[in-house]
Order: sequence, then C-alpha cells, then structure tokens
Amino acid sequence: MNAILSTLRADLAALPQQDFLALSGRVTRFDGQVLECDGFPVSVGTVCRIEIANATAALAEVIGFREGRNLLFLYDLDARIEIGARVSPIAEGNDIAAGPGLLGRVIDAQGHPLDRLGPLELPDKWPLMGKPLNPLLRAPVARPLDVGVRVVNALLTIGRGQRVGIIAGSGVGKSVLLSMMTRFSEADVIVMGLIGERGREVGAMVEQVMQGEARKKVCVVAVPADRSALLRIRGANRATAIAEYFRAQGKEVLLIMDSLTRVAHARREVGLALGEQPTAKGYPPSVVSLIPCLIERSGTGTEGEGAITSFYTVLADGDDTTNDPVVDTARAILDGHIVLSRNQTQMGIYPAVDVGASVSRVMSEIAPPRHLKAATKFRRLMSLYMENRDLMLMGGYRAGQDGELDQAVALWPKLTGFIRQAPNEPASFGDSQKSLIGLMGE
Repeated sequence: MNAILSTLRADLAALPQQDFLALSGRVTRFDGQVLECDGFPVSVGTVCRIEIANATAALAEVIGFREGRNLLFLYDLDARIEIGARVSPIAEGNDIAAGPGLLGRVIDAQGHPLDRLGPLELPDKWPLMGKPLNPLLRAPVARPLDVGVRVVNALLTIGRGQRVGIIAGSGVGKSVLLSMMTRFSEADVIVMGLIGERGREVGAMVEQVMQGEARKKVCVVAVPADRSALLRIRGANRATAIAEYFRAQGKEVLLIMDSLTRVAHARREVGLALGEQPTAKGYPPSVVSLIPCLIERSGTGTEGEGAITSFYTVLADGDDTTNDPVVDTARAILDGHIVLSRNQTQMGIYPAVDVGASVSRVMSEIAPPRHLKAATKFRRLMSLYMENRDLMLMGGYRAGQDGELDQAVALWPKLTGFIRQAPNEPASFGDSQKSLIGLMGE
C-alpha cells in the first residue's frame, strides 16, 4: 500500500503545474451591454476572458451578481458574443503596475502603451482604488502652487493639495487652459487623465503637453469617447492611482482630469444597465457616490508624503453652471472652482476666466494680506464693470455719478489685459503677484 501511495505521489509531482480546478462559466444571456454567465467565485472588478470562435478573445469586467450568476460589462462593444461561450477570469484587476517608467508615456485604461515607445518597465504595484488615508493625519494646504497662469496665480491662488473644478460649456478654452497648466506648472509630476474626449482632441492634447523638458514629468492616461464605459471609469481610477503612487514617493503631483463629467456619464451608463433608477436628471445614485470617492483620493498626503493638486473639468450642458447634478455635486466637494465664461470668449478675453463667479477656498489661508487686498479690489472692479456694461452701452450712465465705477471704466483695458495671456507665455507666481499689486496700487 505504501509503495502504491509513493508511486502516486511521484506521478502527481511529475505532472505540469497548473490550476486543475480552473474557474469558468458559460454565457447564458447577453443584451448588447451586460453579459450573464454561470456563477463562479470572483470579486467585482475581476477581468475575464470570453472565448469567441475564430476570433481573438473578448475582455469583460465583473460588475455584480444576480440570482447566482455573474454579471459582466464588455470592454469591446463590437465583440460577437455567443450563447455558451466560455468565460474565465484572467486577473483580479485590483492592482496596477507603477513606477518612474510611467513618466513621459501615454497609456490606456488597461495600462498598455499607446505611444509606440516600447514596453513599460514598472516594478511596483498600487491599488487601483487607492489606499484610504486617515483625514486627521493629512497635512494642511499651506503653500501656493505656481500653475503658470497669471489670472489663476494672482486672483485664484491654488494651494498644494487643493482640489479645483474647471466649470464651463463646450468651446470656451478648457483644453488650452489645461495645456498651459501642464507645461508651465512647477509640480514634480503631472498626471493627465483624458477621459471620454474625442480622439482628435486626445491626439492634439498629447502633442501639446509632450514637448521639451516638460515631457519628462508627464504621464497621460487616454481613454477616448468610443471606448467602453467601464474602460472610461477604469481610466479615471488608473490616473488617480498613478498620482497617489507618486504622492507616496514624496512628489508634488498635479492631477488633471478631463473630464469628470464624462466619467459620470460612464457611471450612469453602467448604473442604468444594472437596473438603477435614474433620480436627478437621469443620473442614478451611483454617480453621486462616485464623484466624491474619486475626488477625495487626491489632496495632501500624510507626514513624509507629497500632495496631489487636482483640476477636474466639469462640462456645463447648455452653459448651465448652477442646476446640473454633476456640477452641483462636484462644487460641493471641491476646494474651489474656476468658471469659464462664454461672454468673455466673445469679447476675445482668453483665458476666459469669470473672476466674479470663480473662487479658491484656500486662497485666504495661503496668500499674504497685501495680495488678498489687491485681489479683492480687482474682483470688485471687474464685477462692477460687467454689471453696468449694458447700461453704459445704452448711454444710461454718465461719468461722475459713481467714483468706483468710473475707476472700473478707466482701468477696464488694464483689467482685461491682466487676464489675457498667450498660450505659449508662462507667468510665474511671483510676477503675477507683483503685477496685481502694482495694478491695484496696493
């Protein structure tokens, strides 16, 4: 008996090492978006392979469970799925590869390089959904960050670790403003997530930011609009995870997400496919929970870590910057917002920052009193002129009736000249501050 057992053990040891109990199931239902298969033990977020006859296997991600079956969302929306196709897990999808090799590269939502510069050498791992931080251990926002844009540096001073929204309709210069920040910022590392944008804009933005010395500190995660909703969400999480990784290394990180609205649209698509009820203007509850979870991952780190200063573009449908659910949710959780005005673009003022409607909630804590006084005066004069512009054009106002308005009218060319900045013209924080104080005579 012992001899038989010894022989059996030897035979088993000689067999190739593999998973004898490989997990798999068969497709039982597919409606064009959500795929159901036989249940097998996996967690939400696991990436699976679906075998397709005479074609490359399709990839899908587990998004939930229903009555003992697994629910998956396809990455490739054109995949020809057949009933009975085998579904098997290939990766848990909870960690991403990370390392300094990401700098200077353009990758997709799955971490594959798009720039044809060869494979990535990434020795480290980082959780895709991040590591929770004790809010009481986070460092305060105490120092300004030079973003290279005069109107932002002087009138909406951004702190290291601040989270800011750029709110605007379409075609008012968001992309140009972001490219200026990317090229002129003093951050150690810049992570740009281009989520849900047109393919042409993705290529143009990459060409703008991947230039000169700035290229060495930039990582771009690009997921165009024609990709699956889950890939768009994964791309946003990957960009944030990369920023977290470099923050843990003690780096000052600038995270730019263009756009948060496209991520919300992707989450809405998945939520509705799962049967969630639309509540606020067609958005299910999962969208409202996604936005703060994504934004709260940025900000300052704990002792010994760096900070993630983040900018999230928020598209205002029909230039509605007050009633859109995504705008409202983002505005409530962010540390400030920059509103871009279509009226100013029509007046030829670029960047088209609406100074009166924009705010930085940490500026009062990081800017000196003289700077704050000059910025307050500038905002008052700018708002006063814009409020009375139509009245003056109709001839309903005469000089001498209001001394402060007269000052605003006299300084108007200089006010707009201060805001105007060419896309290839950097403006340092120190120069912006001095110019503002000199203009306001403070």
